[in-house]
Amino acid sequence: MEILLWILLAMTFYILFKKFPFFNHQTKNVPPGPKPWWIIGNLNLIGPLPHQSIHKLTQKYGPLMQLKFGSKPVVVASSADMAKLFLRTYDHIFASRPATAVGKYTAYNYCDIAWAPYGPYWLQGRKIYLNELFSSKRLESYEYIRVEERRAFASRLYAVSGKPVCIKNHLSRLTLSILSRIVLGKNYFTESESGDEMFTLEEFQEMLDELFFLNGVLNIGDWIPCLDFLDLQGYVKRMKVLSKKFDKFHEHVFDEHRARRVKKDYVAKDMVDLLLELADDPNLQVKLTSDGVKGLTQDLMTGGADTTSTTVEWAMSELIKHPKLMAKATQELDKVIGREKWVEESDISNLSYLDAIVKETLRLHPVAVLLTPRLSLQDCNISGFNISKGTTVLINSWSIGRDEALWEEPHEFRPERFLGLKMDVKGQNFELLPFGSGRRMCPGFSLGLKMISLSLGNMLHGFKWKLTQDMKVEDLSMDEVYGLATPRKYPLVAIFEPRLFGSSLSNLDFICLS
Repeated sequence: MEILLWILLAMTFYILFKKFPFFNHQTKNVPPGPKPWWIIGNLNLIGPLPHQSIHKLTQKYGPLMQLKFGSKPVVVASSADMAKLFLRTYDHIFASRPATAVGKYTAYNYCDIAWAPYGPYWLQGRKIYLNELFSSKRLESYEYIRVEERRAFASRLYAVSGKPVCIKNHLSRLTLSILSRIVLGKNYFTESESGDEMFTLEEFQEMLDELFFLNGVLNIGDWIPCLDFLDLQGYVKRMKVLSKKFDKFHEHVFDEHRARRVKKDYVAKDMVDLLLELADDPNLQVKLTSDGVKGLTQDLMTGGADTTSTTVEWAMSELIKHPKLMAKATQELDKVIGREKWVEESDISNLSYLDAIVKETLRLHPVAVLLTPRLSLQDCNISGFNISKGTTVLINSWSIGRDEALWEEPHEFRPERFLGLKMDVKGQNFELLPFGSGRRMCPGFSLGLKMISLSLGNMLHGFKWKLTQDMKVEDLSMDEVYGLATPRKYPLVAIFEPRLFGSSLSNLDFICLS
């Protein structure tokens, strides 16, 4: 009986050693961090806004910190110098992604670009994005779509001038209309029900909101694998439901594209056409499956939608809160553009203050407060500390944007700080990383920047903005909600009136009538 007891005890410890690294030999000289609790690690220290919770911890433990989320090590970089080490110097070691439930259930088993592990499939997908879908020539060919949708956007605003409107709703319609036409070939979203197979604009926006939320959650099953089957937070169930909705949408879109491809006069005109052609290409190194086409299409549709509208909404919130800055922006627009025309893409390079506003917004309200996590492919040493293979790495861009060593009065919205400063958002300046950097940088950032700058520029140039009568500027909340993109907690509601005159408004009247 005593021997049997010892055998059971030995088996118990063996399982614990395998399941929980807390019992294993600890790697020496790891980055500093709080002592983890048994089983849960440091998850007890993470609140509803993880980037802010982590920011507070870095104030004590430094810009390179190690946490334990459940049984898994997580290293956080919270300074520009540390971000540079992970995203440039050792980018080849940290080029993969951790396996998560959201990648499995909402990205067709890691068949997109965002969550695909580093390897032949991801390399091929990124090459398709850069060479086929986001080349300068192809983006230029879609300029007429962006022009038409911007005019329709301004027309819709003009029609409701003088009334309180939720800005995010109008921005979402604009970005979804542009992306739908570029990626899918036509606008698949309507304001009301017009067919059994079509999502309304509101329904698809709800799907996007859910996707971005689920992409940002801390799912217990990802960090404590032995509890995965319980789905304690219900996130996996929500991921599966959402996946079915997106799958229905993709099948509807692809069926229409396949039917068009058999016609004699067929010419590829959108990004889905190109992806379906590549799926039939026998020369691809990795076969592009149906799930692969869906995953890549979903990235194209979702990657620029919420991030663009969220960034512009934050910019408008800051400018309404700081009327003098808005006045300075409109003065520049009047001087450079004039009061009888709208802002065009060719004008953007001449609008230095508008560019500074966009950069300041991306600094204070980054698109992704915690860049999409990376995974260490091998043991390595970073700044004198040992990082073990399989470690998840987080870059806290929210912290970098508030680093007092980099920014004077970092909590203040001051676009002037970027005037005359040679700093861009293309991944080369690690003080400002809204789109990431290195191998896993967002491949569609150039399209995103065009949409952000032009939407904001025309909103400021075409209309005068103010809060509703029952709200004071000092009462405008700047609280946020965590997710892959971090939106305002309370949507911005404002009143506006036209400020242009002459032929520009006549053009809008024509669009309204048409």
